[in-house]
Amino acid sequence: MENTTRRFVRHNPQRNQSETGMVLAQMSAALMGGIFIFVAVTSLLSFGFRILYAGRIFPGVSVAGVDVSGMNTAEAAVKLSTELTYPYSGRVVFRDGEQVWVTTPAQLGLIFDPQASADSAFKFGRDANPFASVNNQLNSLRVGVDLSPQSLFDQRLAHAYLQNIGTEINQPLQEARLEINGTEVIAASGQIGRVLNVDNSLILLNAQLAAFRDGEVPLVIVEQAPDVLNIEEQADQARRLLSAPFTISLPTGDSGPWQIAPQDLAPMLQVRKIQAETNSTYQLELDRNKLRTLLEQIARQVNRQEQNARFVFNDETRLLETIAPSSQGREVDLEASLEAIEQVIARGEPNASLQIIIKEPKVSDTANGAELGIIENVITYTSHFRGSSASRMQNIQTAAAQFHGLLVAPGETFSMGNALGDISLDSGYAEALIIYGGRTIQGVGGGVCQVSTTLFRAAFFGGFPIPERYAHAYRVSYYEQSASGIDPTLAGLDATVYFPLVDFKFTNDTPYWLLMETYFSSQSQTLTWKFYSTHDGRSVQWDTTGPQNVVPAPPAALQLNPAIGDKDFKQIDWAADGADITVNRTVMMGDKIHFVDRFTTNYQPWRAVCEYGPGVEDPEKESKKRNLCWDGR
Repeated sequence: MENTTRRFVRHNPQRNQSETGMVLAQMSAALMGGIFIFVAVTSLLSFGFRILYAGRIFPGVSVAGVDVSGMNTAEAAVKLSTELTYPYSGRVVFRDGEQVWVTTPAQLGLIFDPQASADSAFKFGRDANPFASVNNQLNSLRVGVDLSPQSLFDQRLAHAYLQNIGTEINQPLQEARLEINGTEVIAASGQIGRVLNVDNSLILLNAQLAAFRDGEVPLVIVEQAPDVLNIEEQADQARRLLSAPFTISLPTGDSGPWQIAPQDLAPMLQVRKIQAETNSTYQLELDRNKLRTLLEQIARQVNRQEQNARFVFNDETRLLETIAPSSQGREVDLEASLEAIEQVIARGEPNASLQIIIKEPKVSDTANGAELGIIENVITYTSHFRGSSASRMQNIQTAAAQFHGLLVAPGETFSMGNALGDISLDSGYAEALIIYGGRTIQGVGGGVCQVSTTLFRAAFFGGFPIPERYAHAYRVSYYEQSASGIDPTLAGLDATVYFPLVDFKFTNDTPYWLLMETYFSSQSQTLTWKFYSTHDGRSVQWDTTGPQNVVPAPPAALQLNPAIGDKDFKQIDWAADGADITVNRTVMMGDKIHFVDRFTTNYQPWRAVCEYGPGVEDPEKESKKRNLCWDGR
């Protein structure tokens, strides 16, 4: 087995630290000595260079390109003042588009100081810091140093000069203007606002002057664009609109067109500003209120109610027979038409189409009674008008024909006035006696109330709700006639119509359609009204108080009328006692009460009136003689 000898070396920490400290101390001493030697040498070099160039500018030093090395300050100042003529010979240029302004630095307030510049050149390389001095001296010897000239800048002159330029550059912001005066279009384009920023321009000028070189100084101009700059397109649109009539037409062309003359269109035109983040503009519009009024007038000519087919019920076959076809209705869509016309106006176009809503009828020509619930007669009522004049009977026949074959939908409240239409001579009516303004006078449509009274009684005895009914001002004998003569129980069961102020309405409160038929007879002087539908088990119980609180008619009035014949004497109004009448109705549905209602009538006392011509000497005597307007009193 081999013997292995191991050596152990004792480590002494204190001895190692002592040796390291000695080494560091020696290195520090050597470094400090080197620094001292470097500083001493640098100071000697700098001092020696200063002695060599005592009172003179170091070599390689120039001011704005003018070499002043080796010169004293007086010589350098003379040379600089001779060669540096930039303040007077230099050129500073300002430009704004095609406009150019050229001036000298001196005119802008630049004053060159040659002596201060020479002193600055002499001080170069003579810093208190020897290291900086040696560095500057070496740089001037090796590559040369060009110093900036020393000058004064009187900014007041430059400020005034720039302000003067601003008077030529600055312009106020102007919005485009578009006005309509009568039919004349007045337009003015907008203008961009421009302002010279003098203070910021001065900063750039100062940098240029400090360089002592010719150059162009940028002008700092702040611009602000108007919301609307150009208005010519809209002005041209307005001129086109006012150069000829504006036409509104129907897409179908079966009526119209309607034209608005330029002088009428101009007051309706408006100019509205359309605000946007960019590219705001003006837009031509029509005054909506005025346009709506115009369209409402046109709509009255265009609108037509959809018409259900008209039928009669064949009592033998128990089928419906078509007597008039159904037709579509149409209605001007005011809001859509307003929008469409505004879009056309905004484009400056002279033509626009109305927007129409087509309405389909609920009942077509092919409908049958079983589908509609029209399978039988549910009520028939006949009124009498013996003694009526030919013109009164003509009006009864004309008005009654408007209702023949009409349908009333389930749940519908039927308005007699809406179905009656226009009462005029053009519509086939004649002049007859009517009650108007507290008198019985000749008027177009006298006798129509015979029709409304007949319809009222058909609805009354048929058991239908009657939400609106108005009685006559006084008792009229026509409305109390029956087949056998005068029936006092009919007093208080009349209805008058003077549409749209006075209407008669009843409600079909059944789930079935209701068909109305009217039959006029000039021979028997009767009007018969029939309702066809489906019996739902209703019946009517009614009673009347008869005339109460009777007030006798006032004495007759005799009135001179120069317009009638000289010896004429005629009665134009008839006496009637005033009275109050209440009619109660109970509508039963089988053995249960369906509803109860009451009709109260207050008839005024009515005097007889006679007119006589200028040649009648004693009107009262004539009244007795003719037995007109005479009650024996």
